[in-house]
Amino acid sequence: MPKFAANLTYMFPELEPKDRFAAAAKAGFKAVEMLRPYDFEKSEAKALLDDNGLQFLLLNTRAGDPDKKERGLGALPGRESDFRDIFDQSLDYATALGGKLIHVMAGSVPDGVASEACEDCFVENLKVVAPVAAAEGVTLLLEPLNTQDMPGYLHTNTDHTRRIIEAVGASNVAMQYDFYHMQVMQGALARHLESNLDIIRHVQFSSVPGRHEPQHGEVNLPFLFERLDELGYDGWVGCEYSPKGDSWEGLSWAVPYGFNAER
Repeated sequence: MPKFAANLTYMFPELEPKDRFAAAAKAGFKAVEMLRPYDFEKSEAKALLDDNGLQFLLLNTRAGDPDKKERGLGALPGRESDFRDIFDQSLDYATALGGKLIHVMAGSVPDGVASEACEDCFVENLKVVAPVAAAEGVTLLLEPLNTQDMPGYLHTNTDHTRRIIEAVGASNVAMQYDFYHMQVMQGALARHLESNLDIIRHVQFSSVPGRHEPQHGEVNLPFLFERLDELGYDGWVGCEYSPKGDSWEGLSWAVPYGFNAER
């Protein structure tokens, strides 16, 4: 059975962020991911994890300036110093919370800048920070994102992401495979999952369309969960979805996997 982790950025939105830890534990989750834990003091977030018996898995590097619609700084030429600052903050949080995974956001290709220059910048930035992360036992994840939600994002399919990973050539740089994004961009989810399993270190899901629980939408997510088992994937599967309605009613999908959907 896959190891499911609650994404506290999306799940239990009716609760204050600090109260989502207890809700996740009550539902039966043993691990959580949080894309942007930076509003918490590190000591507060660690206490919430420990008090609820939760393992922390993953966070994102900051996206940058929201007013400028920045979606990451890793691939922006001329912003190497800014990228290093946000990376160092992410690594600081990850190590303080016991996390071992950082999704490094590349960003969108700026107007007037060649995508090749952005890719070269991203590769060089990753070559610099990968050994720093490795010293802390942290893996850096690259996630191909869809162009509907993230227009202009640097890498949006598995082949491109693999090319970047191979160019960096570090054992702790790998792929984050999100069924939602990859259904939008390329489909054939089971086939692409299998062909990239060698570099996948984290999986996420939500329904397409809507980004809700797996009982909604066009994708047979239970089939894909079973396929993960068949392929021998032993990493975590992040529940990166927004409940379509009541959070607890929506957890009915998880009951067959041993979770609790009773409020």
